[in-house]
Amino acid sequence: MKTQFLFLLIFLTGSALAAQTFSPRDPGFSYQGRIDFSDPEAPRLSSSASGVRFRFEGKKVEVHLQDQFQNGSDFNYLAVELDGVYQGRFPTEKGKTVYLLADDLAAGSHTLVLAKATEAQNGWVEFRGVTCDRLLSPPAEPKRKIELIGNSITCGMGVETADIPCGSANWFDQHNAFLAYGPVLARRLDAGVLLSSVSGIGVYRNWNSDGPVMPEVYGNLYLDGNASKKWDSGRFQADLVTVCLGTNDFSDGDGKTARAPLDSSRFVSAYIRFLKTLRETHPGSRILLLSSPMVNGDRSRQLVRWLEVILSERQKSGESSLFLFTWSTGYSGGCTTHPDRDDHRRMADELEPVIRSIMGW
Repeated sequence: MKTQFLFLLIFLTGSALAAQTFSPRDPGFSYQGRIDFSDPEAPRLSSSASGVRFRFEGKKVEVHLQDQFQNGSDFNYLAVELDGVYQGRFPTEKGKTVYLLADDLAAGSHTLVLAKATEAQNGWVEFRGVTCDRLLSPPAEPKRKIELIGNSITCGMGVETADIPCGSANWFDQHNAFLAYGPVLARRLDAGVLLSSVSGIGVYRNWNSDGPVMPEVYGNLYLDGNASKKWDSGRFQADLVTVCLGTNDFSDGDGKTARAPLDSSRFVSAYIRFLKTLRETHPGSRILLLSSPMVNGDRSRQLVRWLEVILSERQKSGESSLFLFTWSTGYSGGCTTHPDRDDHRRMADELEPVIRSIMGW
């Protein structure tokens, strides 16, 4: 009799719930990054580190995804953090739309972060909800916001060197934006983060092409030449914007594409025009210019001199919330001389006190 009563009590109170699938429209989901919400039932994660956070109850949790598979084969990686602990990343697979993210969990509430580890060039990933016992109220929104503009360094290219050797398989197999210096910093500073970054991109010329360059794609949702989909900057008004560009302008390119000598006038004028755009987009933010952790020797000193000229010119024009930071050393432990995950952590170590000082955080 007691057993029957207990079963009835559980049934009536809902203490034992069958797993159900929750729509992306549910208010329990908190979104971050450049996301296309044209279809609220299938928001498309676009940029590096774009993703979703939520709190839930249940022994296990599954996520429903659909990858674009850009170019027919470019899949994505997604990073997972559970209850504040990084769990790793997983690749999307053709024909698969349901992914088990955690199983055999302890009773009680859990917080999960799902973030795109690869970049906009890999194509979008549609988020189509999660399956769990109960979706709870979302995590508190960070009061601080940081946007990081950059190239492959900011994307986290070359970070993951342990599982897949550099130079093997796909060019993006070592990507992990979740472990790049920007998201690492944001978690330390309890800030929301937006990455506006593209591998190979520059200020007035790219690694192996004349464009489109960052000033041309920045306003586009997918950070490409498609201007029909605009990024709504009102979704994320940053307190701080960092700009880490110049690496590709200063590079020798791919060795195949014709490349003119580096043009200081074009670089400086393009950079200044872009900063004017950023000030219009983020009227109340502070903007921090970063040198390149991948440009060394005389070129590094040259880049810093040009950034100093840019800073001076903007300050003469009345810009009072613009700052410059120079890395103390190069960081090249990852693939193709990019920073690896330890380098990114050290980069965050360097930047953190600077940002705290500038922002009063």
